Amino acid sequence: MTQNQEGMVIPVVITVYADRSFTFVTKTPPASVLLKQAAKIAKGSGDPKRDKVGTVTSKQVKEIAELKYNDLNAVDIEGAMRIVEGRRDPWGLKLLDEG
Repeated sequence: MTQNQEGMVIPVVITVYADRSFTFVTKTPPASVLLKQAAKIAKGSGDPKRDKVGTVTSKQVKEIAELKYNDLNAVDIEGAMRIVEGRRDPWGLKLLDEG
């Protein structure tokens, strides 16, 4: 684990073989954890349709999508951004468009 990931949720895939050897692969943190960190909130909204608890920028969504790209089922970075944006709504986060 690297120092900048201390305290973060890091999914892993551990495969144990019959000869008792194993592989250990770390994944990127879940998009919801990264969105929460980007918005600087402790928890999501109790009613995300009505109460918005934070905002994330398009730039932050793109950075998260680039980080998560290998773990997502996306053809390109725009598709990965749409997946990450879809994780934003259940948390009650608004998208602040920079333009």
